[in-house]
Amino acid sequence: MSYIVLARKWRPQEFDEVIGQEHIIKTLKNSIASGRLSHAFLFAGPRGVGKTSTARILAKSLNCQKGPTIKPCQNCVACREITEGRSLDVIEIDGASNTGIDNIRELRENVKFSPVVGRFKIYIIDEVHMLSDAAFNALLKTLEEPPAHVKFIFATTQPHKIIPTILSRCQRFDFRRISNLKIVEKLDKILKDEKLNIDKRVLFAIAKAADGSIRDAESILDQLISFSKDKLEVSDVVSVLGIFQQESLFELTEYAIKKDSLSALKLLDRLINEGKDMGQFIPNLLEHFRNILVAKVGRESLRDLIDLTAENQDAIYKQSQFFSVQELLNIINLLVSTQETIKRIENLRIPLEVLLIKLTHSPDSRNDGRLAESVSRGKNTQDDLGHPQYNNTIPSSGALKETETEISENKITEEPEPKLESENPQPKQEINLKTIDINQVKEAWSDLITELGKVKMSTATYLQEGWPLKLENSLLTVAFDRNASLHKEVLERKDNRLLIENTLGDLLDSNLRISFVTTDIDLPKPQQSKEDESFIKSALDTFRGRIFRRD
Repeated sequence: MSYIVLARKWRPQEFDEVIGQEHIIKTLKNSIASGRLSHAFLFAGPRGVGKTSTARILAKSLNCQKGPTIKPCQNCVACREITEGRSLDVIEIDGASNTGIDNIRELRENVKFSPVVGRFKIYIIDEVHMLSDAAFNALLKTLEEPPAHVKFIFATTQPHKIIPTILSRCQRFDFRRISNLKIVEKLDKILKDEKLNIDKRVLFAIAKAADGSIRDAESILDQLISFSKDKLEVSDVVSVLGIFQQESLFELTEYAIKKDSLSALKLLDRLINEGKDMGQFIPNLLEHFRNILVAKVGRESLRDLIDLTAENQDAIYKQSQFFSVQELLNIINLLVSTQETIKRIENLRIPLEVLLIKLTHSPDSRNDGRLAESVSRGKNTQDDLGHPQYNNTIPSSGALKETETEISENKITEEPEPKLESENPQPKQEINLKTIDINQVKEAWSDLITELGKVKMSTATYLQEGWPLKLENSLLTVAFDRNASLHKEVLERKDNRLLIENTLGDLLDSNLRISFVTTDIDLPKPQQSKEDESFIKSALDTFRGRIFRRD
C-alpha cells in the first residue's frame, strides 16, 4: 500500500477530533441534535485550520444511516464513501477551477435530482470566493430556496471577496488560528501513535513555523521525519525550514540590555551566513518584543496572551524587568519603522545592521565607565536619555523595588554634571515657589527660546516645538506633539535639561525642575525669535533652499 502523508492520515473524522474550533463544533452539534439545520453554511478562516474537514464531518453526520447524528458511525456505506471521497451524494467543487457561470448552471440542473444513498445531496465548494460575480448571481435563487434534500457548504480564506447577497443567505462560521500549544499537543499524539520520540522543543518550533495551521504543522513534521527519522533536534527544524530559533531572539535581547552592538552585529552576520530568511527577521523580533511588553504589563497575562512554552514565558518575564513600558513602545516603533524602510531597499543587511546598532547603542560613551562600575557593584544605572542600563543578573523582586526607589530619588535630587565655569551658573537662592504660576512661564517662553539660542541653538530649536503644559510643586511639564518624540528624547539629556532649567530660573528668578511628555492634543506654537528668523534665512541663502511648508 502506498504511503499516506500525515496530514491525510490524521485528518479529523468526527467532531471531537477537530482541535481549536470548539465554538463552531458546539454550534453544529446543537443544530444537528435539535434539527435546526440551515440550508447553506459558510466556513471562513485561515488555511489548514479544519474548514474542509469540518464540512466532510458535517456531511457524514447528516447522511449517516444512523443519523442525522453528532457522532457518525464511520462504518455505513455513506460514511465510508464520504471518507474515501467517492460519494455521489457529497459533491466537492473547487471554486478556483469552476469559476464560470456555466459551471453554476450545471450545478443548478443537478440539484433537482434526489440523493443516491444518503438523506441529503451536499455541495461543498472550496475557495468559493474565486467564483465570478456572474456565477454568484446565477447561484442566488438556488441558494435562497434550494430543494429540501440539498445543503450547501462553502469554504473560503477570504470571505470579504464574497458578495453580500451570498453572505446574507448563509450561516457563517469563522474558524480561528490554532494555538501553538494545541498544535504541539496534536503532534505529540501523532508521534506516540507513529512510535517516534521527538523533543517537545522541536514540536514547538514546528508549531511556530506553521503559524496556526495544523495541516502545515503535520506537513512540516512529515518532512522532518524524512530528513532525520532517528533523532530530531531543534537545529534540524531551523536548518530545513530556515526559520529563527527562539534562542536567537533571547540572545539579541540580552545584547540590547547590555548595549553590546558588536555582538549583535556578529549574531546578525551568523544568521545571514546560515541562510535564514531575513525577511522574517523583523517580524520575529517584533513578536518577541511584543511578548516582552505584554509580560511587562503583568505576569498574570503570560499564560493567556503569550503563546509560548512555560519555560519561554518565564524567560520573557525575566527580560521584561530590564525595560520600561515606554522603552518597549519605542523599540516596537523602531522595528515597525525599519520594516517600512526595508520595503524600499533591496539590500536587507544595511537597514538591519542600523536597526541593531540603534537597539543596542549607548547614546553617550561617558556611560561606559559608569555602566562597568555598576555591573561590578551589581546595580542598575541610567544613561543620559533616561534609559535603564543593567547588569547581566536578573534582579530579585526586592532588589527591583530598591532600584526603583533609588531611581525615583535620583530624579528629584540629581546633581548636575561638572561643567565649564562659564556654563555653570551659580546656585540660586530658595524663593517662594507659590509666586510662580504657569501663566508667567508661558509669558516668558519666547524669551527662554531666545536666550537658549544664544548659548546652544540646537536646544532652542528642539524646545521651540514644545509648550509649557502645567506647573505643580515646582515641576514644570513641557508637552510635545506625539510625532516629536525625538525632540523630547534629546531634551531629556542631562546637559540640555539643566541648561533649560537654569536659563528659565534666571528669567523668572525661580528654581524649577522640568519634565517632558508627548501628547495628542493641539499645542500652540510660540512665534519664532529674531535669531531663528535670521538663522533660517542664512541657511536658505547658503544652501540655495526654499521652504515647502511652514506651520
